[in-house]
Amino acid sequence: MLTRLKVSGFKNLVDVDVRFGPFTCVAGPNGVGKSNLFDAIRFISALADRPLMEAALAVRGDENGGRTADIRSLFQKFGDDYATEMSFEAEMIVPSEGVGDLGEKVEATTTFLRYSLILAYRKDENLGSLGSLEILREHLTYLRKGEAPELLLFGHTPNWLNSVIIGKRGIDYISTEGQNEYSIIKLHQDGRHGRPLQRPAKNLPRTVLSTTNAAESPTAFLARREMLSWRLLQLEPSALRKPDEFAAPTKLGTNGSHLAATLYRLAFQHKTRGNNNTNNPEVCVRVANRLAELIEDVYQVSIDRDEKRELLTLNAMGRDKTQYAARSLSDGTLRFLALAVLEQDPEVQGVLCLEEPENGIHPARIPAMIKLLEDIATDVNEPVSSENPLRQVIVNTHSPAVVLQVPEDALLVAEPRESISSGGQRLKGVHFSCLPNTWRIKKSQDKGKTCTMGDLLAYLNPVLRPEDMHGTESSEKARRPRLTRVVDRPDVAPYLPGFTPAD
Repeated sequence: MLTRLKVSGFKNLVDVDVRFGPFTCVAGPNGVGKSNLFDAIRFISALADRPLMEAALAVRGDENGGRTADIRSLFQKFGDDYATEMSFEAEMIVPSEGVGDLGEKVEATTTFLRYSLILAYRKDENLGSLGSLEILREHLTYLRKGEAPELLLFGHTPNWLNSVIIGKRGIDYISTEGQNEYSIIKLHQDGRHGRPLQRPAKNLPRTVLSTTNAAESPTAFLARREMLSWRLLQLEPSALRKPDEFAAPTKLGTNGSHLAATLYRLAFQHKTRGNNNTNNPEVCVRVANRLAELIEDVYQVSIDRDEKRELLTLNAMGRDKTQYAARSLSDGTLRFLALAVLEQDPEVQGVLCLEEPENGIHPARIPAMIKLLEDIATDVNEPVSSENPLRQVIVNTHSPAVVLQVPEDALLVAEPRESISSGGQRLKGVHFSCLPNTWRIKKSQDKGKTCTMGDLLAYLNPVLRPEDMHGTESSEKARRPRLTRVVDRPDVAPYLPGFTPAD
């Protein structure tokens, strides 16, 4: 679970400091930089497993979502130049135990951790204009349980806190000594047994965290596993519609693939303690009930097992007993269905990022979508268990209809913001603010991080006045009668945000 993220120098993220709860909604207009926050999370996750260059080249490099072709494009740009460093700091709660690469049980000494990393751009003659990345500093250290009230500002019960944070003391699991070309990164064994692994930072092709193993550094290994579970779900209707072969993976892919196989595993191959093959058809009932919140006509959700073709097909049945295969369902219905299945899967943990989850959903059903997303996230009023996995949901949107419906303390508003660097350069970045009087504002320490009511209402009701249109049209078009918009109707205006009745 990612509880706080600080980023600077990555794309247009300048001195960004964002706190996360179980469910967070980032809202803002297109092009402001909402997706760059997701890119930063994905980049950190990739660095926990891949070499530096491979992780960098996998990051979305432009507004169209393509991969970056120039490492410099990942750095903050000012004018025609780029920053030379980028920094990340992530506070997280990791699972107290897990399974190692060889199937062995792994236990963490502490579960409340802070990981920080500073990367620099380095010209590489062998790579031409591409350049390369260099690690300047890398740290993984523990956070005391007693610091939780100061660091975990969202509401939670002691039972939940005690179930996720263990260990009163820890060590610097990864540390950096020295500066510049003399920096040495050390990987310490849990309990300080044995000599730490030491490597010069300058020549490292990957992060030290990505090399950890369960035997010598179980806590760092579980931190790595946690970061690898941070993923962006981009549910593609074409992938959701496909049936699955019997031998297909039984975990929902990031694009929504293997939906049928995942539901079949949950319903008919559900593993419980002491029993490895327990039928649990109630899962299909719960998924159908959840889908009925979106489409009232839903009666049943099932998996058809075709023994001859060895295919699994997801079907939905209406109240008139008409059967519909997944390929005939709408895009919005399929996305909602995939999330309903994901909610039932206790194996899904970590951070789930979704872009514009309202796509394909009727405005009247957006509250049902938001409620589903909230329910996927861990319930901080109950201890973490197989029924309440430690997982987190972060979404972004540019829909005012979604902003109106999300819980007030879940909202972050992304706004363009200019600042001046220490060197006098003008930096264009994105600023994330929240509503006043919510847990995200830590009294006097977070001044300037609230969204003004005027900015919020302007976002919720972005209606141009006729006088705002002057000079934007040709004289011929300006003389044409202007069609009355729906928003201009006097019987609609009272129901819009910010409406003030005339005297």
